[in-house]
Parts: sequence; structure tokens; C-alpha cells
Amino acid sequence: MRPTERLSYSPITERPPLKLPGDARLAVWVIVNVEEWDAKETMPRTVLTPPAGGSPSPDIPNWAWHEYGNRVGFWRMLEVFDTLKIKAALAINGSAIAAYEPIARAARDRGWEFIGHGFSQKNMQKVANEREDIVRTSKAIADYVGRPPRGWLGPGLTETWETPDILLEEGYDYVCDWVLDDQPVVLKTRTGSIVNIPYTQECNDVAMMLIQHHKASEYRDRAIDQFEQLYADARESARVMALVVHPYIMGAPHRLRYLREALEHIAGKPEVTFRTGEEILDWYRTASKP
Repeated sequence: MRPTERLSYSPITERPPLKLPGDARLAVWVIVNVEEWDAKETMPRTVLTPPAGGSPSPDIPNWAWHEYGNRVGFWRMLEVFDTLKIKAALAINGSAIAAYEPIARAARDRGWEFIGHGFSQKNMQKVANEREDIVRTSKAIADYVGRPPRGWLGPGLTETWETPDILLEEGYDYVCDWVLDDQPVVLKTRTGSIVNIPYTQECNDVAMMLIQHHKASEYRDRAIDQFEQLYADARESARVMALVVHPYIMGAPHRLRYLREALEHIAGKPEVTFRTGEEILDWYRTASKP
């Protein structure tokens, strides 16, 4: 299906109001992306370009740059979440569960939600068999957590023309790739419907730090500005705000304080609820019933 066949245009001002429990007006969810980068393949992202150009193999500096996040950065970020009592969502490659089992264990022990994020960090348009990749990811999570994942985030938000169809057929309830709204939306598939939970490209450390090359404090400033506007927008109808972080980016020593300060600001405001993706989904399904 073309994107416009999966959902109809819907101005947010013309929808029935959505109400969150407990007089909250804004649901905030934090997504931590944990990935395994195959040292034998071209690195998904780079911080240093090789002196002679090209795609060297092995690419030690860029592989190590990412590896730092899982060895050190994640644990630095985890202390912030624990201090603020925030239960995050872990978007994780299926292969990363075994490769970085202590990270998966820390998330499981804290009751975080596990979201499918591809079996490895690779464009979903380039995997050999998309359905097989999705099934392998689901099985890796189910075997470790004890239940299959309900949500999916494509690596780099990549999809094929069939991704939502396959996800629903393989038991997923929601997807995060369609970054086009501040409320959940329903996508049509060939066998039914799947919900898209609001994700973010704007309050995403990849965009800010690696693509737009902002200084570290941009994450705090933009997150707070985004929060304040959504908080105001949600006076009459609830909104959803996502914050996206990667351990090798916001877990770096010079950036962590700005993640902490953004979360402290948001947590200090009334009528805000921190939720996981599946908690937002379950609320939306109830709140949107006629």
C-alpha cells in the first residue's frame, strides 16, 4: 500500500478529545536504542572518516565509538532513569540481547518494555528476508523476556511497502516508524489495522548530534521547548511526546547532563505521565472507543 492508502488525512483539531487517566494531559515516553553493529560490515554511522576515504574493514574507530555506548554510556544513562524513577522502553536488535546481555537484564529487571528493532542494525529494505528478520527478532525477545514484543521500531525507521502488513501478521500491535502525529494513529494493513505510536525525529539524538552537528546542550534545549509546546497543546486533548536516545550518543560524558536536565524539567511539571509504548497503546485503545 502507498502511505496515503494506509491512513486518511486527519487534522488534529477536528478529532474527539482524548483524556489521559489521573488528570494528566501529556504522556511522555523515553526510547533507548540498543544495537549491535557487525564489525565485518560497513558501520551504520560514522564519527570519523578514514584518511583515504572508502569503507575500511575492519572499521575499528567507528565500531569502537559505538561499542563505548554499550560498555559505558548505557550505564551512565541508567543511573539517570533510576534516580528519576523513569521506566523506559528498550528498542533492541534481536542479536543485541545475547551480545549485550547485561543491558537486556538491567532493562528486564526494571520492567522496561522491549521493542523489536530488527535482528541487526540494518536497513529493512536490505535484509535478505524481512519476515524472517521480524520473526527472529520477536523470538529473541520472547525467549529472554518471557513474552513477545508488542511494538516495533525499524532500524533507522526503515520499512518496505509490506512492513506494517507483516508486523500485524506476526503478532505486533504497534509500530513507531510513521512520525507524522502527536497522537496515536491507526494504519490499515491487508489483514486488519495496526496502531502507530508517536515517535520523534526532532528530539532524537541521532538527528541533533550526528546529522545536524549541534552542541550537546541542544538536546536539553530542544526537548524542553518541544515539551512546553506539546504541554500547551494538550489543554483540551492529550498528546504524546517521545524522547529518543542512544547510549553511544547521549551516554557520552559531555552530553549526559543535558539528557538529565531535560528529564528533570519534564518530571517536575504537573499533569505529566511517563509511560511505555504499550501503556500508551492500551490507553489509546480505551480512550478512542466511541
